[in-house]
Amino acid sequence: MADSHKPLLAFVSAATAVAREARAALEKRYGAVKPAEADIIVALGGDGLMLQALHRNIKRRTPIYGMNLGTVGFLLNTYREVGLLQRLKRARKVTLTPLRMIAVNTRGKRHEVMAINEVSLLRSSRQTARLAVSVDGQKRLAELSCDGALVATPAGSTAYNLSAHGPILPLGAGLLALTPINAFRPRRWRGALLPRASRVDLTILDPHKRPVAAAADSVEIPNVAKVTVTEATDIELTLLFDPEHDLEERILKEQFAP
Repeated sequence: MADSHKPLLAFVSAATAVAREARAALEKRYGAVKPAEADIIVALGGDGLMLQALHRNIKRRTPIYGMNLGTVGFLLNTYREVGLLQRLKRARKVTLTPLRMIAVNTRGKRHEVMAINEVSLLRSSRQTARLAVSVDGQKRLAELSCDGALVATPAGSTAYNLSAHGPILPLGAGLLALTPINAFRPRRWRGALLPRASRVDLTILDPHKRPVAAAADSVEIPNVAKVTVTEATDIELTLLFDPEHDLEERILKEQFAP
């Protein structure tokens, strides 16, 4: 860091008018450098913009401090123009480990993509998807008939996973959530909690007749035949939070939300 009292800041924003205006005001007040030169990246927008900033920063791994100018803003702090340097000095670090998705399509092409929230599979036709589920090389479900399935990190457990009736995972739980999406058979299967070191293999049964797409956050791979999900233990991403907006506390509160 060039100066312990004044870090070099880069600002990135969503495409909305309010986010662009905030970015201009902050750059004028605090100065700005390019993301590659920054000590801290300040993201202005919603959770989608934050995920985008994290993906773009996977190689640099610069700490990111978000301010909410979107809707939910689960991964962001409250927006205020003044006092930013003081907030950054007080901010708490949260380290996230993404998922690594390796998807092989029906033509045999291999795709490797990272996911901070979840890897999800979803049927691409009106017909139900049929998946075989293996964990660490052992087949756990010979056939899961469903709209799809997902593997979520603790940070992503309050997003798509929660809407699919999956469990909320505290950050320090050391777990991943494997959650079906509208499972038809087995009817009573509601998913599983897995150790974070697990390897999950999802094989699409009859992928030509019942096509399935796989997505790592917002990156979608169509017509997949097999998807393998592991934790990318070689990558650590750092988010910064105001003490009163700590991510661990937010996740805990979600478990008691009405």
